[in-house]
Amino acid sequence: MEKLGPGSNLDTLQALALVPCSSFDVIVDAGCGTGRQTLVLAHQLESAVHAVDISEQHLSKLERYAKELGMEHLVHTHAMDMADLPTHFPAIDLLWSECSAYHIGFRRALETWFKTIRRGGHAVVSELSWLRPPEDVPPAVRQYFGSGYPEMCTVEENISFAEAAGYEVIASHLLSHEAWIEGYYDRLEPLAHSLLHHSEAAVRVFAQQTLDGIRAFDLAEGNYGYVFYVLGKPA
Repeated sequence: MEKLGPGSNLDTLQALALVPCSSFDVIVDAGCGTGRQTLVLAHQLESAVHAVDISEQHLSKLERYAKELGMEHLVHTHAMDMADLPTHFPAIDLLWSECSAYHIGFRRALETWFKTIRRGGHAVVSELSWLRPPEDVPPAVRQYFGSGYPEMCTVEENISFAEAAGYEVIASHLLSHEAWIEGYYDRLEPLAHSLLHHSEAAVRVFAQQTLDGIRAFDLAEGNYGYVFYVLGKPA
């Protein structure tokens, strides 16, 4: 699959438009995966983007996509842990992270990355967030995330985490419903169904968990979503 998580080029551009700056010397895409948003950022900003991911396989695909688009000069890949950004990038102007900060913990990511963003710089980080109080969420959805992602917080809580880490919260953008379906769930669902009777138990379990996640999304009634938090580091 080309998309490793929900997202769309349009949503990436809409979040980028909320950043009160349009020129950046050092841009880092943390947890870039196969780089859909990396390529969007590089094309829109006409600037080089440092793509960071722990998976060399993902980065190889990104390099191939960039070359096919004639953008290899704008994409620099780095196989490393997102938590190590301060060691390698001491002064980032724009730090971007879609659907990946949770791998090291949203709150920890904000605190760690604050150290490496230059004064006056910006971060755009998306995080799975409750859009309503969890007690108002359908029980089946609450149960699914109780085991799947118990750390998920409300938008208000995530904003408070960002402010406590030292950021100014500039704006937020909710990922569109379509971005979950097109190129992601519409491809992931039949793939998961095809693996329910796989010979390996771990694959069967993963396939069922995937289908449970899709069912939770169908039942959610807009109670959760990926929210882009557009943040600034005071000058």
